[in-house]
Amino acid sequence: MRTIQTRFGKVEYDPANLLHFPAGMIGFPTLHDFIVMPNKKKGPLFWIQSIDDGDIAFVLTDPTNFFFDYQIQPDNSEKSSLHIKDDDDCYVLAVVTVPPDQKITLNLVAPVLFAPKTNRAIQVILEKTNFNSKTPLPAGDVKPEREQAK
Repeated sequence: MRTIQTRFGKVEYDPANLLHFPAGMIGFPTLHDFIVMPNKKKGPLFWIQSIDDGDIAFVLTDPTNFFFDYQIQPDNSEKSSLHIKDDDDCYVLAVVTVPPDQKITLNLVAPVLFAPKTNRAIQVILEKTNFNSKTPLPAGDVKPEREQAK
C-alpha cells in the first residue's frame, strides 16, 4: 500500500488497482495514474484522484444515467490502446463539471472509455456529433457533491 496527500486528505491506495491513462487526459497529458475514490454518498457521481498530482481530481459519471441514447463503441485503435478485444467490456464515462453557479454539465464530446479487464482508460474526442462539451444535466436529476471534496 502507498499513501498520497490529496484534496481529500491522506489517501492510501494499492498500486495494483491504479486506473491507467496511457495518454493522460485532455489538458493533462502527464497525468497517467488515478485511483477511484470510494463514494461517501450514494449517487451516480464519483471521483478519480491523480496520484501524479495530489491537487488534481475529476468527477465522473455514467452518462446513460441521464441520457439514455448516449452510445459510444470503441474503434479498433481505441481497443488497442485499452488492450482489449471485441468481446471485452468497455464502459463509457463522462467528465462532470460543477461550476460556482451549481449548474452541472457533462462533457459528452470527450468521453472516457474504461476497460475493467486491463484497468486502462482513454479520453477520446468525438467527431461529427451533436453532443456538447457542456451538456446541462436534466433538471432535478442530481445534486452537486462539492461536500465530498472537503
